[in-house]
Amino acid sequence: MQSAVPLLLGLRPQGVGLAVMIALWLCAGVWQSVTSKTAHAAHYGKTVRVSAKRAYPSLEEMVGQMIMIGFRGTGEEPVSDDLRDMLADIRMGRIGGVILFDHDITDKNARRNIRSLEQSKALIARLQAAAPLPLFVAVDQEGGRVRRFKEAHGMPYTPSPQELGRRTPEETFKDALHMGKILHSLGVNLNFAPSLDVNSNPLSPVIGALGRSFSDNPLKVAAHALAFARGLSKAGVLSCYKHFPGHGSATDDTHIGLANVSATWRKQELEPYRIALASQPPAMIMVGHVVLRQKSGSLPASLSRNVINGMLRRNLGWKGVVITDDLQMGAIAERYHTKETIRLAISAGVDILLFGNNIKYNSKEGAVIHSIVMDMVRAGHIPPKRIEESYKRIMKLKTGLDT
Repeated sequence: MQSAVPLLLGLRPQGVGLAVMIALWLCAGVWQSVTSKTAHAAHYGKTVRVSAKRAYPSLEEMVGQMIMIGFRGTGEEPVSDDLRDMLADIRMGRIGGVILFDHDITDKNARRNIRSLEQSKALIARLQAAAPLPLFVAVDQEGGRVRRFKEAHGMPYTPSPQELGRRTPEETFKDALHMGKILHSLGVNLNFAPSLDVNSNPLSPVIGALGRSFSDNPLKVAAHALAFARGLSKAGVLSCYKHFPGHGSATDDTHIGLANVSATWRKQELEPYRIALASQPPAMIMVGHVVLRQKSGSLPASLSRNVINGMLRRNLGWKGVVITDDLQMGAIAERYHTKETIRLAISAGVDILLFGNNIKYNSKEGAVIHSIVMDMVRAGHIPPKRIEESYKRIMKLKTGLDT
């Protein structure tokens, strides 16, 4: 069978008809159906409409699907230059997903994305209308302290994971279902929740101290995380388990700098993942920026092949999409140049690079990241096959097609 790699680089075999090229991609397992201009696929109880204008994607298109970016702009008139830049990146296929925020960290006067439910729904529709393929539209809506949509925007309060953990999993399911229905109605299709972090350190500055863990009991964490994910799923929203391999014991904040859990992390922190993955596979797994020297050496987990392809994929059997935590967080940005971060992450097995574009802002961040990845592939630092692997996982999630 002919390798698909030449096609990834945009090379069109001379004299090969469209039907033959389509057949090659069918054999490669990338597309299962391109018999019409659109392909329909069901995932988590809803149908996604995917453009199939071409029999195969270009390298540029595949790289774009691996990038998720935050941006400024609410979609309200007059449309800001920031939003115009984002829409241009979307139209050009330079990004495959966006993350929404309700406030801007670097500029308190800047309009981020969320002002009301009605406004957010219109903004998301505008973004999707510009996209050649459906976008992942993501938020952090865990409940409690971590909620992008709040009461002031028209969103009912959802209890924190800590509060939910004191109740029954059935109640957690109901709360997540209610939240998910509202998110789905807005067009949000991915929630970076639930957290599977075990509350082994109640004073952990970004987990325990903020009520972001269901429990200090791994079995209880798994039960509530499963209930939460099932509630989102029933509402038509994708879930994301985080922060692999476990952030609950950290004594430092990865938003600010390095968090080394080598002396505090315990194997029991993997139990929620073992249980949950066997029962309710999520849409994605988010890898955190903690350093676990016995597994990742000096690298953060999010940049470690041993953690992602070893612990997560080989040991736990995860075959789906892996996304990083925000790569602009201090644990990464203070230690690595952006180019090195991207090279390490993709080489480690990451499928989606998340740049919140909030801790540090650049309206053209999507184009910059896309260009860096393309240059690395062309220079031979990242094999085209590595891009294809991630693209296939992402498109399976977006379309429900088997690889």
